[in-house]
Amino acid sequence: MSIITTTHLNFRGTARPAMEFYRSVFGGDLQLMTYAQMGMPAEAPGADKVVFSRLQADGGFRLMAYDIPGIDDADAAATAGSTRRENGATLTDRTFFQSLQGSTLDEVAVLWDRLSDGARIIEPLAASTWSAGFGMLTDRFGVTWVVDVQAAA
Repeated sequence: MSIITTTHLNFRGTARPAMEFYRSVFGGDLQLMTYAQMGMPAEAPGADKVVFSRLQADGGFRLMAYDIPGIDDADAAATAGSTRRENGATLTDRTFFQSLQGSTLDEVAVLWDRLSDGARIIEPLAASTWSAGFGMLTDRFGVTWVVDVQAAA
């Protein structure tokens, strides 16, 4: 038996631009389907919003997302919550962060630079006591990413 987990992000009307942004960051194949394509009348409010999307990229990277029905708010702060670093600790009201790990600092630095476009940097990507590179940011769509280099086993 093989178990796979995939983060499924819930957006407030911004799933399409978010997933297109993530494709620009990670590459890969993006599939999108709207509520109208699933049978909702095209003239119904929200019919053009995303009911299903999946991004699959090299190395097993997967991400899914949709637009919450009836909620349309492009303000990332509505979903971002509050996260900050203070005295080496992360203080947040979020129920999850999206973790992104790579084998080398060079590998994660490229993705960090792409994710940083329009993001709020919580902790700059830099060496830490546990990793050759660690950083946190909340991207322009309100998703908080923890980016780090995996410690050698």
